[in-house]
Amino acid sequence: MQLNGSIHQFPYELKIAIVAFLIVLSIGFFGGLSFVNNTTSMQTSGIESHYLGNEDDENAEVMKFKKNKREMLTLVHNHILSLSVIFFLVSLILTTTSLSKKLKLFLIVEPFCSLVLTFGGLYVMWLGVNWFKYIVIISGVLMTFCYITSILLIFRQLLFAKK
Repeated sequence: MQLNGSIHQFPYELKIAIVAFLIVLSIGFFGGLSFVNNTTSMQTSGIESHYLGNEDDENAEVMKFKKNKREMLTLVHNHILSLSVIFFLVSLILTTTSLSKKLKLFLIVEPFCSLVLTFGGLYVMWLGVNWFKYIVIISGVLMTFCYITSILLIFRQLLFAKK
């Protein structure tokens, strides 16, 4: 079965459904990033205090306590399950584009690796390996970059006819 480039031949209704799906999905994705920004200020110190607490910081505006094991397991479980479905669905759409195989493979595989590193990294950091906060930031940025790139490339392939 030839999937490469088939997105250009999709019926109009399917293209509209994919565009609508990706718009709503992106609202949810960026809503999640907004929440992360709100709770951590997108800083390593914010990540640390959000998950490990800040009871020792006398200058903290809001006191935060270390997440318990159940909270951490729930967070990791929920995010890995839900984001893996999101990245799988985006990957399915990506396979139908006429992008190069190497680019497609990178955009398909990398978010899954970053997903494990980001949320597994939060758990490892919670266990006491504090330097993992840097892994969490790097993998989170890379995961977001791949998501944005994939969505923009899919939109371009859907909305503009292949020359």
